[in-house]
Parts: sequence; structure tokens; C-alpha cells
Amino acid sequence: MPRARLSQRLVVPVMFVTTFFLVVMDGAITTVALPAIAHQFGTSAAGINSVVVIYPVCVGVAIPISGWLGDRFGAKPVLLTAMLLFTSSSALCGLAGSLGELVVYRAVQGLAGGLLTPVAGAMLFRTFTAHERVRASRTMTLPQQIAPSIAPMLGGFLVDELSWRWVFYVNLPFGLAAVVFGLLFLENQREPNAGRFDLPGFLLSAGAMSLLMYGLSEGARQGWTSPPIVGALAVGTVLLVLTVVVGLRTAEPILRLRLFGNRLFRDANVLNLIGLVPFMGAMYMTPLFIQEVQGGTALESGSSTFPEAIGVLLAVQLVARVYDRVGAAWIIASGLLCVAVVLALMATSDADTSLWTFRLYMFLLGFGMGGVFMPTTVVSFSTMPAGDVGQASTLSSVVRQLSMALAPAFVAALLISNSAAGAPAAEPQPELPAYRMVYVVLAVIALASAVFALTMRRDTRPQPADAAPAPHELDDPAAAEHTAEARTEPARKDSHAG
Repeated sequence: MPRARLSQRLVVPVMFVTTFFLVVMDGAITTVALPAIAHQFGTSAAGINSVVVIYPVCVGVAIPISGWLGDRFGAKPVLLTAMLLFTSSSALCGLAGSLGELVVYRAVQGLAGGLLTPVAGAMLFRTFTAHERVRASRTMTLPQQIAPSIAPMLGGFLVDELSWRWVFYVNLPFGLAAVVFGLLFLENQREPNAGRFDLPGFLLSAGAMSLLMYGLSEGARQGWTSPPIVGALAVGTVLLVLTVVVGLRTAEPILRLRLFGNRLFRDANVLNLIGLVPFMGAMYMTPLFIQEVQGGTALESGSSTFPEAIGVLLAVQLVARVYDRVGAAWIIASGLLCVAVVLALMATSDADTSLWTFRLYMFLLGFGMGGVFMPTTVVSFSTMPAGDVGQASTLSSVVRQLSMALAPAFVAALLISNSAAGAPAAEPQPELPAYRMVYVVLAVIALASAVFALTMRRDTRPQPADAAPAPHELDDPAAAEHTAEARTEPARKDSHAG
């Protein structure tokens, strides 16, 4: 009997949501289990930190190669292999008999996670036309916002009622179901001209990402002036510069940096790198404020930050309705302005501010960022040729990972610099004025990002279905030439040349 065929417009979003939910959830839920894991293996909280740090480091290693693998072997086999590897390593993490084993298995998880998100994102944007991406992007917000909001509460429940091992076991049913579903219904997407593997570019980019992720993740704990952190950040920065220099001189680079010649793609990623810092920084700092300044519990802080997910989801529904009429620039600027205002209000908080006030602030913060997440994602791909979507998704993932590491590192550095005199760097004790100062700094960054958003080209609404961007839409002539060569459909080539 022939296998039932489902529309890829249903199959791909299901795979995308499952993939992102698992990866985001796993990165957020593990932190809750650290004290229990430390007790299990008889080590300190500082010693157990390697379980957390190894994950983003290995994600940074895997992301640069994800685009090439998806183009070369097809998105389906790469996605399902990575999902199977992620699920298997989750089971091994739960079965780990020592701290060393757990770190190794978490490393494998990170490598798999670094492949999953860019490939899944590329599949989503290849499946839908430019007009449909506005609606499809609403799918993207579900796992990205819900997972980190429920992870602390779910993790606490699993650790308290079962054991720390269940924060890893919880991945198994979803991961296995995704693999089976993908094997049965997912169709393969593959680019005919993936190019040769750029080994020097891969080694440089993977080294840069892993060292920068390590330095940003560990800087607050070890101290920003400690030799390992200074060395990691310095060498990582040098490797990043070499990645750019070598990549621009390579015909078929592992990271197609020439795509940043596309102004909309470049501007959207600048906003993803800088504009997300205020939001991610507030998400990191607010639970600390509630617990350290107000003496609240972990449950109280978790329930107080959760409303941001509701705000994001509501805003995305509204944005999807007005996007075609308003365009991305004004929506993004308005969202960032809302974030700046909310952060300024949060800077007035003190030890007596009620939890319901924080919940209102977090809801409004999420509502503002809902006007940023979806439009920046859609506009970054709006003028991107189909043949470059895989590489564009990889570059966006690199930027997003750096931003996610930069935000807490930036906030922690500011808090530590204003800690109580004599407190060790590894154990900062910031007081109320320090928190207020950081909220103000984040508000200023959000405001500056809003002004930058207004400089984006106004015609950022989706192009007609299957329309190709013209050469004048690219600022860089070399990028325009590269885009023209990337056309795979003769009709597009003729139109582009004309």
C-alpha cells in the first residue's frame, strides 16, 4: 500500500516547531538541574558548570557546517540524523554514571543542536513563498518563546518529583516521534550546487565560534580579566577576523559572508545581534532581581517572567495582520520603542515592587519584542534567492547564538562592575542601584536599535510569490553578481539579467 502523502506546508512546520522546541527547551531546562547533578556526583556548583558551558561551545562548532551539509546531502537526511543523534545523546545524558560522561554526552547534544536549528529554519523558508512567510513566521515564535518560559517550572517539577535525569529523558518521546514523522512524510530539499567543502573556512569559523561562546558564557563566573577568558576572547576574535578575510577571498566559503551585501539581510542581522540584547538581558536579569533584591523564590521569579511569552504570541498575531500594509521598518521600530519604555519603567523597581507589576512589565516587554522577532526574520529572507536560503539560515543562526551569549554576559559584566566592594568576581552581590543602572543601559540600547530600524529600506514588505530580487537591491556589486549566479531557474536568470 502506498504511503499517505501530507502537504509539506503542514509537515515542515511540524518538524520546525518540534526541532526548535527541543533545542531551546534543552538549553534552558538543564540549568535548573545543576544543583542536583552536583550533589549526585559530589562536586561543587562551579565544577558542574562545564555541563552547561560545553553545550553552546559545541553548538558554535556545528553551526558553520550546517548550511553546507543541508545543501550537499539534503535537508531531510541531515535534519533526521541530527535529531536522532540529539535524542540518543539525551538518553545517554540521563544514563551518565559520572560527570565526565555527562559532559561528553552534552557535547554531542550541542553538536546535534547546532545542526538542527539552521537546517530546520532553511526548510521552513524554502517551503513558503515570500508572501506566505509572514504567516509561517508565526510558527517560529511558538517554540522560541514558550520553551524558555516553561523550562524552569518544568525542570523544577521533574527534579523535585522524579530526578535530574528526567530533564534529559523528557526529550526522548518528542525526538523519536519527530524522527518517525520525518521519515514517513518529510520530503527532501537539496541544492544542486552545494560546492566543495571549505575546510580552512570551517576550521577558522568553528574555532572562532566555540572560543567566543566559551568566553562569553564563562566570563562572568571566572572573571573577565582571568587568563582563560582573555585568551579565549582574544583568539576567538582573531579567528573571526580571519574567517571574514579568508571567506571573502574563497570562491565557495563555508560561510557565505557575501550575503551580508544584501542590505535587508544585513540590517536584520544587526538588529538580531544588538536589538535582542535588551530583551535577552532583561530576561536574564529580572529573575535575579526578584530573587536577590526582593528575596523571592525560584517559582515566584519563573511565574513572573512567564507572561512575556503571552505578550509575544499576542503581538505576533497582530503584526501578521498589519505587516503587508505597514512594512517591517515601522513595526520593528515601534516594538523596540515599546521595549525601551518598559525597561525604563523597570529601572524604577525596588524591593517593594509587587510581583504582579513585574508580570505586567514582562507581558509588555514580550509584546514589544513580538513586533521585532517576526518582522526581522521575514525581512531578512524577503530578498534572498532560493539557492541562498540554506546559507542565509546558517549565518542568521551564527548571529543569533552570539546575541544569546552576549546578552547575559553583558548584563553580568555590568552587574559585577557595580557589585558590593570586596565581593569575589565569581560571586557578585549587586545591589539595587546596580540593577537600576543596567535596566537604563538596556533601555538606551533598545532606543538606539529603534532608531536604526527606521533607517531600513522602506520597501520591506514581501515581494510577489516567486519574485526574484533585482541587482539594485544589493548594495555590494560582488554580492549582486553572486546572487545572479545562484539562480537555479532559467526564468529568474533571464529576468535578473534584464
